[in-house]
Amino acid sequence: MLKGEKMEYIYAALLLDSLGKEVNEENMKNVVKAAGTEPDEAMIKSVVNSLKGVNIKEVIKNAQLQQAAAPASSTTAQPEKKEEKKEEEKKSEEEAAGGLASLFG
Repeated sequence: MLKGEKMEYIYAALLLDSLGKEVNEENMKNVVKAAGTEPDEAMIKSVVNSLKGVNIKEVIKNAQLQQAAAPASSTTAQPEKKEEKKEEEKKSEEEAAGGLASLFG
C-alpha cells in the first residue's frame, strides 16, 4: 500500500497531466523538489512506469461518471443494452487503471 507521505508523487503526476506536461522522471523530480520534498528516485520511476499508456484525464472522467451514475442506477432499472455497454466500459476502465492500480498494490 502506498503510504501517505508518498502521495506527493501521485499529486505531481496529476499536476503535470493537468498542465499538459509529460509525466516523465525529470518533470516529476522538478515538481517534487518544488514542493519542498527530496525526490525518491525509485518512487518516481515506479510512478512514471505505472502511468505509461494511461490517459489520466480519461480515468478521472470515467470515475466521475461512475460516481454520478451510481445513485441513479440504484433507484431505476437499467435496460439490458446499457448493462452490456457498462460491462464493456468497465473492462476498458480496468485496463486503463491497471497502471494506477499497481501503485497501490
